[in-house]
Order: sequence, then structure tokens, then C-alpha cells
Amino acid sequence: MTKPVYLDYNATAPVKPAIRDLMMVVLGEIGNASSLHGHGRKARGRIDRARAQIAALTGAQANYVVFTAGATESNNAVLRAFSGQNIHISAIEHPSVTECAPDATYIPVTKDGVIDLQAWEDILKSGNLPALVSIMLVNNETGVIQPVAKAARLVKTYAPDVYIHTDAAQAAGRIAIDMPSLYADYLSLSAHKTGGPQGVGALLIAPGAQDCKLIYGGGQEQRRRAGTENVAAIAAFGLAAELAGADMTDFAAKAAWRDALEGRLCALAPELKIYGRDTARVANTIAMALPGVPAQTQLMALDLAGFSLSSGAACSSGTVRPSATLIAMGASEDEAGCALRLSFGWDTAQDDLDRFFESWKAFYERIRPDLQKQA
Repeated sequence: MTKPVYLDYNATAPVKPAIRDLMMVVLGEIGNASSLHGHGRKARGRIDRARAQIAALTGAQANYVVFTAGATESNNAVLRAFSGQNIHISAIEHPSVTECAPDATYIPVTKDGVIDLQAWEDILKSGNLPALVSIMLVNNETGVIQPVAKAARLVKTYAPDVYIHTDAAQAAGRIAIDMPSLYADYLSLSAHKTGGPQGVGALLIAPGAQDCKLIYGGGQEQRRRAGTENVAAIAAFGLAAELAGADMTDFAAKAAWRDALEGRLCALAPELKIYGRDTARVANTIAMALPGVPAQTQLMALDLAGFSLSSGAACSSGTVRPSATLIAMGASEDEAGCALRLSFGWDTAQDDLDRFFESWKAFYERIRPDLQKQA
């Protein structure tokens, strides 16, 4: 039987073997990191090392790092801290941002999925000035890289005291991150996007930023998130961050695989739409739509052929619905409802993408007569 091919890394990446091994070792240890005895100090040392590893990946200081259950919790913490204040967010944010700020002003994006700084400046000039701006560093559906530093410099000319938040979950290990250069006061991460375990993440909070109290009840995590730390998951997250940073050059080289696959797909099906193709993207993501063929139909056929993809963000609890990101980029609801997201990473072989192309080609050739009739 042919091995299934996993192409949904932006939803969650497979855990790297070294990270799994470390987690098993730490699970065999004992000790509450808040205890002063030797076992507790060893657990604390594990956490301190992970804090330093994550700080190194992001260009921040270790005391910026607050461990959370993931980027969703980190995003919630920041947005809720500014509840009742004026907030601006990009039109392509993850639901963990948009649903926490239902009254926010949306920053428009271009057809390529990049925030439209000129359109946003017009909003700022109108007197609509934010207390907080939240712009993701890399879009989870298209892989498009956002100009967070430029956006921060722009808004600070109109609102010098504004705070800047960026969801960097899809950027970690894929592009270089330097938190000070981004002018970010808050930065969210998730371990499972970088080959670490699910259920652990971080919120980096710069000195002088408005505080974000996540959970009350104890002194853990600089008194920002009470509760006994998950030492094994945190240690694994730290190693995931270190390995992701070391592997970044190899990851970037995979852009050639992405471009070659896109070229083959578009040569076969000229009507295929690739979103964000003409702008800067991370190397592993293809967002594409075959007009007239619902995403669910494509997903079912590919799943039967042994390929795991997504129709967009994995936060939709298994539902297939038109992508709000693609609609913000100018796609119609019908077109957005035909979109797939392919994302790959550390355990992907070039042969996996070749096999995907052959399976997609076979599917396309089966349905092409129906598409021609529709046309």
C-alpha cells in the first residue's frame, strides 16, 4: 500500500523525532517548577532553557516569553486586554483575532493578500486612530508575508502611543523574526507549527507594553498565567524553536519545489488560480482554486487518493466554508469555496509533491469534460 502523503503543515506539523524523544525523557522526570528542592529546580531549568531558545528564534529577550496553550490563547490575551478600546486588525487575521475584536476596524488587503498601507493611511487620516493594531506576520492560508514593520512605522506617525501585536505562528522557522525590528509589543507563537507538540505556545510581551493577565491564581509565568507549567511540552517547544531556526535555510530552499509544482498545475489547468503568487510568500504554502469545483469535492477525491490537504484554516472544526481571507483579496464566495491549501515541511519529500501532481492531474482529467460544459 502506498504511504499516505501529509500536506497540511499549516494546520499542524508532524512532531520531529528529536522533539518527541526529549518530551518522553522529561515526562519521565518529576518536579513542580515552582518548588525550591532539586527536582523543582531541574524542572525550572528546563523551562528557563526553553525560554532562551524561543527568545533566540525571535530576536527577543528571554524575560519577554510567557508560555501559553498556543497562539490562539496568546492572541485572545492581547485582544481581550484592549477590550473596549479602538482596535485595528488586518482583514485576513485568524479567527482567534477577529472573533475577539468584533468591532475592530479592518485594514484592507490588496488582491495579492498584502495589507494595503495606502488605504489604511486614508483611514488613519480620517481620525480613526487605534490603541492596538494586530497584523499577522504570515497568513495561514496563502503564506503571504505581511509588512508588519512598515505598518507599525506608519501608524506610529499618527498614533505614537499605539501598541503593535503580530501573530507569528506561521512565520516561526520559515522566515527570520526579529521582534524589535518589527516594532512589536506582543508576538504570538505555537509550538505545533514548527514540529513541536500541540497545546503549548508563547506570548512575547515587550517591556513597557500594556500588561496581559491571562489566568489568575498563582505566580507562574511572571504572574501573567497562573497554573503549574507543562514542563515536558515547554521543553519540547524550546527544542522545536532551536531546530526550526537551524533548519530555516533548508526550508527556504523548498520554494523551488513550490514554484515547480505551481508551474505544472497551471500548465495543466490554465483556469487554476494561485493566490499570492506574485508577492512574497513563505516557501511551503500553495493556496489555489479550481473554479466550478467545490473544495469539498476536491478534498474527498484527494483524501481517497491518500493526500491530506485543507480547504483553508483548520479552525473551522471540520467544516468547509468559503475563505474570508480569499474574499478579502477580492475572490467571490463561489471562487473562495473552491479553494484548497497545500502546505508541506520538514518531513516532505519532493516525490510527495510529484505524486500529488499525478493524483490531481488524474482528478482534473476526470472532471474536465464537466468543466468544459459549464464554460
